[in-house]
Amino acid sequence: MSDKLTIEGTLWLTAGGQHLGGADRIALLAAIAEHGSITRAAKAVGISYKGAWDAVDAMNNLAGAPLVERLAGGKGGGGTRLTARGAELVAQFRRYEEAHRRFVAQLGRQGDFDLNVLQALNMKTSARNQFLGTVESLVPGAVNDEVVLRVVGGARIVAVVTRDSTASLGLAPGVQAFALVKASSVIVALEAEGMKLSARNQLAGTIARVVPGPVSADVTIALPGGGTIAATVTRASADEMALADGMPATALFKASSVIVGVP
Repeated sequence: MSDKLTIEGTLWLTAGGQHLGGADRIALLAAIAEHGSITRAAKAVGISYKGAWDAVDAMNNLAGAPLVERLAGGKGGGGTRLTARGAELVAQFRRYEEAHRRFVAQLGRQGDFDLNVLQALNMKTSARNQFLGTVESLVPGAVNDEVVLRVVGGARIVAVVTRDSTASLGLAPGVQAFALVKASSVIVALEAEGMKLSARNQLAGTIARVVPGPVSADVTIALPGGGTIAATVTRASADEMALADGMPATALFKASSVIVGVP
């Protein structure tokens, strides 16, 4: 068995906090549209007749409008067909599914992932550390390219990505893109102005919140223009630096710690 980890994902639709359906239920709807029969549709997707009707009833109840309707007459008492709303839902899901597939593939092309990286992304990547912006400049290299994103408040985030990723993502000046930065990759510095540092990204702001824990502390730095960035530092470092709300602070992180994607 290969020890290489890959990124995969499943798309679901919800309504009122309840699962409306995923790829399997959408496949059932598509089969109903194709065959005009719940019996043949159930056989086509590999579920029982009762299971198909249970799924249809659940979707009809949750969707707010019927997705499938019975037809009177015909062999066996009539057939079934999608309503206009059902057909629209299938088409919408197919579009969402394709966009989701491209997004997952783009993340996978960013580089090799190990379990620790996946766990950190899952636990620490939040809206605070997702910056949507525009590619301001791109410097090509032999293997890697340097990408500069202009994000909220006019801040700049520098990332280093492979040339293959630049091509597959279609990165170029003026293209909309987003940057993901793990909180565990961010270093909090006080009085960093004037210091010479190798970290390309140095976002100065003011500490908005410090949430201490037994081992580490979550620090949120408010940036000019309304953005924020989250950092995870050890509890000992937070205590030693006496981090507190309102203190000027700078978030430091390497260009290689930034994952770039496109909407």
